Amino acid sequence: MAEAEPPRRASDPWPPARPGLGAWWRDHVRIGKETVRFISLRIGTSLLVWLLVGIALALPAGLYLIQQNLAAMTAAWDGRPGVTAYFELGAEAEDIEAARDRLLADERVVDVTLTDPESALEEFRRFTDLADALDLLEANPLPASLKATLATDVDFEALEGMTETVAGYEGVAEVVLEKTWLERISDISAVVSRLGMILGVLFGVGAVLVTATSVRLAIEARLEELKVLKLIGATERQMRRPFLYFGAFYGLGGGLIAAMLISLCLVIVEAPLSNLIGSYSQELNLVAFDPLFLASLLVIGGVLGVLGALVAASSRLKDLEIL
Repeated sequence: MAEAEPPRRASDPWPPARPGLGAWWRDHVRIGKETVRFISLRIGTSLLVWLLVGIALALPAGLYLIQQNLAAMTAAWDGRPGVTAYFELGAEAEDIEAARDRLLADERVVDVTLTDPESALEEFRRFTDLADALDLLEANPLPASLKATLATDVDFEALEGMTETVAGYEGVAEVVLEKTWLERISDISAVVSRLGMILGVLFGVGAVLVTATSVRLAIEARLEELKVLKLIGATERQMRRPFLYFGAFYGLGGGLIAAMLISLCLVIVEAPLSNLIGSYSQELNLVAFDPLFLASLLVIGGVLGVLGALVAASSRLKDLEIL
């Protein structure tokens, strides 16, 4: 007697999702597209959030740039104090050369740089807008000068004594001690650095709160959808994932806005800042504003956005009731 064939199983109308990396990737791509669609439909609110986050990031980031450039300015002097002697107009070349020789003979002096009146006038023309006015003058109004770079181990009392000595040289009208300027720049740099850290923390918290509020509104807008997902067994992590994308997009947009605001500020202050730096015989070379700085802004903005979204989503979804 022939054996009976086993009964055929009815095909499952709800086949299980294929596990693996491909399914995980497809899910994230889907959520990313939905996030872009949701944000684009509310572009006015999104722009406001981006602007608020961008302002919160721009101020501490701008202070960081200022601190880095002040440190670079100090390093341009190699960290060494200096004494600059300005001679009287029409000072004899013999007096200038004698002062130079005496400075070079001093064991505390590392180097001596001579700037003649013609070089001083050319430098003044290059860093100021008074070239036309200078053409009206019959004679060069700028004196010759000697800049002595000193050893780093020279103490302040020795600097004061050397200033008085150089002031007594024949033909010297004024002596400027550059150590004072270096100390002031270092003090300002320290103040800006600490202020930047304080404001960075405060405005970082503000960016998190702004993002959390925006994500909370997005959760309320999709509350019925979330209840359905929880009813069919979705985990809290699955329901929270789209809102983490919201936070990341808000943070990245805020970082981009911050970079644009800083760039605009640099364009506005570039000309007067160049004149100011030029008055100290230095050229304006902005440091730290590079692709790494811009990428850091985007990463920090994205991290703060995700933190804000995590705070908002975790607190709201935990208390979600299905009624």
